[in-house]
Amino acid sequence: MISVLVVDAQPLQRFGFRMLLESTPDTEIVGEAGNGAEAVRCTSELHPDVVLMDIRMPGVDGIEATRRIAAAGGRSRILVLTTVDMDRYAFAALRAGASGFLFKDIRPEEVLAGIRAVAAGDAVIAPALTRRMLDAFADRLDDDLCGPVREDPRLGFLTGREREILIAVGQGLTNREIAQRFTLSESTVKTHVGRVLAKTGARDRIQAVILAHDLRLGRPVSGGRPS
Repeated sequence: MISVLVVDAQPLQRFGFRMLLESTPDTEIVGEAGNGAEAVRCTSELHPDVVLMDIRMPGVDGIEATRRIAAAGGRSRILVLTTVDMDRYAFAALRAGASGFLFKDIRPEEVLAGIRAVAAGDAVIAPALTRRMLDAFADRLDDDLCGPVREDPRLGFLTGREREILIAVGQGLTNREIAQRFTLSESTVKTHVGRVLAKTGARDRIQAVILAHDLRLGRPVSGGRPS
């Protein structure tokens, strides 16, 4: 059973989410909040598996609430669901620690799929946003190609193979595509990705993508010791 905290400024929206979650066998709603401050407090008290987070709310908005919840280090994962189709909000939410970003015009089954994916430790982004996000990172990466790779203490814990995997994740490749690139099985790639997340402290695949691009890991790295 996946426990969900619904955070939305609109009572009617919260009611709709409640009806959806209560009619689904594997989800349960454990609480509601109408603003970010309430979301932070309720998350601390209820420890939901997933926080379904709105962005535009009075007082503390969804991005700041996401930042505070993620900083607390609890097990709750955050899925932002909003009507605001603006890249800057999406990027800010993901950097703040959200594990997913979807738009409210999707079908109910897509909302449930997103909740299940985030609860399982995966990341989910609206398809249109995924392409724009990768394009934006690519544009910035092109500007940075003349600069050095930004070394970070977390990279020192990675083997050569794990660093290659992090680069591939940063390029938006799926596990299957990574397996094909390095002639590995998908299960081996999944193991490598898990180790990369653990060693870098990334909460999920999205955070690993952001880390890879922040550190300018867009070019093949020679040397290192594969494993």
